[in-house]
Amino acid sequence: MSTVDVLAQALEWYRAGQAVAVATVVETWGSAPRPVGSQLVVRDDGHMEGSVSGGCVEGAVIVEALEVMEDRAARLLSFGVSDDNAIAVGLACGGKIRVLVEPVADKGQGVLPLALLEQLVAATAARDPIAYVADLDSGARRLDGPADWPERFRLQRSGLEPDGRTFVTLHAPPLRMIVVGGVHIAQHLLPMARACGYDVTLVDPRPAFASFARFRDATLVEDWPDEALQAVGLDAHTAVVTLTHDAKLDDPAIEATLGSEAFYLGCLGSKRTHVKRLDRLHDRGFTPDQTARIHAPVGLDLGGRSPAEIAVSIMAEIVQTARRQGTAPA
Repeated sequence: MSTVDVLAQALEWYRAGQAVAVATVVETWGSAPRPVGSQLVVRDDGHMEGSVSGGCVEGAVIVEALEVMEDRAARLLSFGVSDDNAIAVGLACGGKIRVLVEPVADKGQGVLPLALLEQLVAATAARDPIAYVADLDSGARRLDGPADWPERFRLQRSGLEPDGRTFVTLHAPPLRMIVVGGVHIAQHLLPMARACGYDVTLVDPRPAFASFARFRDATLVEDWPDEALQAVGLDAHTAVVTLTHDAKLDDPAIEATLGSEAFYLGCLGSKRTHVKRLDRLHDRGFTPDQTARIHAPVGLDLGGRSPAEIAVSIMAEIVQTARRQGTAPA
């Protein structure tokens, strides 16, 4: 689950009448398995979603979270190799982490206020970037926008400020992948994208290709690609991959993407096919600088030939691009 999903789950539990706590990784050192900003939500029966350590300290955090719900006050926990407890729960390899555990409450200092949680969930559902700011000394909490933390949003990096008391958790829109063409490669690519945390959408106006029987867990859009992409909306957290080998379907999607902020555009086809594609796009008024955004032939050159191997190469290139551009969470 992404941090967006776990917060929505926390809100759902709270509205259902259950006590809830949210745990967030504040700092890491050494071989800590989860990055700063990773979150885990716990309800009053001990059920959890998310992760702060990949399983190393979850048990200890859950125990603390249950107590936090009773106390209605946040706690800042530390786990490291010098602690017998940390060694017992799995950090003996050298990792250290600090975890902020906050109860969700309608009011109070040192809690995650219900109103802020509702705003966080609404903002992320609307794909609006937002920052949750916690003063670890005073207990004050607030929400800020990208203009308040431009460098953090540029790098997509949650973290503790140099003052040692101000912790900023970024909540950017979830990464999204839109695949044009319900071909065999797409059947392998979409599950890989979901496993990497992407929201996935398949666009294909041909019902035989965009069928529930072939893509059970994807959002299916049976519409022409240019209309579908306009309806979905392309932002800086979106990757687009065209796979149909049919210019009537691929080209409108490519043109729509070139006019957007999408961080990645990859197109299936040989180098010769891509030269012809570029000629068509330049005839349509696109400049070489604009078409230079296209990754084609799509995917890293891993030497793969099968649909599954090609899907691996595409996913690898998207991950690489997202990380290099700072699109993916740090």
